[in-house]
Amino acid sequence: MTPSPLSAMPPATTTARPRLDSVDLLRGLIMVLMALDHVRDFFTNVPFDPLDLTQTNAALFLTRWFTHFCAPTFTFLAGTGAFLASTRGKTKTELSWFLISRGLWLALLEVTWVRCLGWEFNFDFHSVGVGTLWSIGWSMFVLGFLIYLPTWAVAAIGIVMIAGHNRFDAVNPENWGAWAWLWKVLHTAGAAGVTTPALGYRFAIGYPLIPWIGVVAAGYGFGALLQREPKERQKLILGLGIGLTALFVALRFTNTYGNFPYGTSYHWSVQKNFLFTIFSFIDCHKYPPSLLYLLMTLGPALIVLALLDRGTPAILKPFLVFGRVPLFYYLLHIPLIHGLAVIVAYARFGRADWLFSSPFAPPGTNSIPADNGFGLPVVYLVWIGLVVALYPLCCWFAEVKRRRRDAWLSYL
Repeated sequence: MTPSPLSAMPPATTTARPRLDSVDLLRGLIMVLMALDHVRDFFTNVPFDPLDLTQTNAALFLTRWFTHFCAPTFTFLAGTGAFLASTRGKTKTELSWFLISRGLWLALLEVTWVRCLGWEFNFDFHSVGVGTLWSIGWSMFVLGFLIYLPTWAVAAIGIVMIAGHNRFDAVNPENWGAWAWLWKVLHTAGAAGVTTPALGYRFAIGYPLIPWIGVVAAGYGFGALLQREPKERQKLILGLGIGLTALFVALRFTNTYGNFPYGTSYHWSVQKNFLFTIFSFIDCHKYPPSLLYLLMTLGPALIVLALLDRGTPAILKPFLVFGRVPLFYYLLHIPLIHGLAVIVAYARFGRADWLFSSPFAPPGTNSIPADNGFGLPVVYLVWIGLVVALYPLCCWFAEVKRRRRDAWLSYL
């Protein structure tokens, strides 16, 4: 029997777009830089804020300032990754469910693994602080519903949230009465967080949701640009990055809007020398992230992305590994840093009790030894050692994810 032409044809396959190395590479660079900030949290001997221009020096300031690029870029690329997932065969319904479920999973990880086995090394939930994974998780949850809108509409919502949230800085949570906690979660944040004194519980908000939801939504819309031909998208991304950076400079120069205007402490001013005046200019408010903070970080990040999109230099190829397994890396690096800090403390002082609570406790609390911590050279050496130690583990997991398609792997 002669087969029909249709039966002779090969089965249809769904063409999935390959991963973009430039996105993975930028994410990997950010993950490695993030570890520097967290090593500094546990190993520094500096008792003051490195951004405090009355006490800091150039090395301390820049070590802290450069890590400002981590949270916005990581969060923005989470949105971009969601869009790219839709180009690899996922339907809207499948993508929506994935974003909602993974978002809830990230929020849960923040208050369990990251809080208990990462930052605090205890299971006392009377005081809980939430940060990066919390904000990304709930942002992805919201994005799971937004993706049913046109891509341009999702991007527009994100841009409006980023550009407009500082208009509400003067709103006092206490004006919300019994709902004050909700405004703190959505917008205000701060060390006070949400407290219930009668029950003795405290919930500290590091990353309020409104601006970060905007960053994820904008990142989702940005993903559409990555579907253009390489030369065209590189030009568009570079132009966008330069434009955002120029907008930051123009707005920051005016000292009028976009940097959490509670008093003049967040305005830039002339300092003791030109370098410190520049530091004042680029020191923007992170908690919550001001418009200027996001422009200052995302603009240059997009410029770097445009350059990386031209090809991966051989020296940067190892960073691709970290960028392909970012959550796996994130969940490992904080416990490893914290564990090493405990070992070093026992070796030096015979105790490490202060390391079984938040490392962000105010100075003078938790009976921290006066000579605890190290200078920047040791901080940098620990950072490099940590990244080197994590590399083979991340290579292994990246290979597992490449070979297998188990559903649970997409949640790590």
